[in-house]
Amino acid sequence: MIEEPTNRGPLIAAGFLLGAGMGGFVDGIVFHQILQWHGMLSSKLPPTTLVNTEINMFWDGLFHAFTWIVTALGITVLWHAGKRGDVPWSGRTLAGSMSLGWGAFNLVEGTINHHLLGIHHVVTNGNQVAWDIGFLVFGAVLAVLGFALIHAGRNDRAMRLAH
Repeated sequence: MIEEPTNRGPLIAAGFLLGAGMGGFVDGIVFHQILQWHGMLSSKLPPTTLVNTEINMFWDGLFHAFTWIVTALGITVLWHAGKRGDVPWSGRTLAGSMSLGWGAFNLVEGTINHHLLGIHHVVTNGNQVAWDIGFLVFGAVLAVLGFALIHAGRNDRAMRLAH
């Protein structure tokens, strides 16, 4: 029996984008809106005045627009991957790619915004460094889990329906 060549790249790319977008939504919705622990620029413009709050809300909106675009790109890439006969369907590969994308989001956003630019922190209190490091550790755990799941799904070959 001859095995058909497979290309997991499109599925991994779709999952990565979906994970990064959804991770951004979790950050923005949970930390920015529900818990109100910080706004996008809250370390530079504390939300102590109406003007500062409005500026933070505007930048939070741009952040949400960016995460929406990344998620929409992920859906588009997944749609196109689904049309390709050489892309094997694997729940482990997709879930792992999404975990990797979310972890990468946390690592990049946390490193740049929390540590390098200091424009906001997970929480602003005496323990902000611990919270910021915890955010990075959570991202690293998600990334390692993602790599493990992608590796575990490397031989998955789900049945595909003919087009």
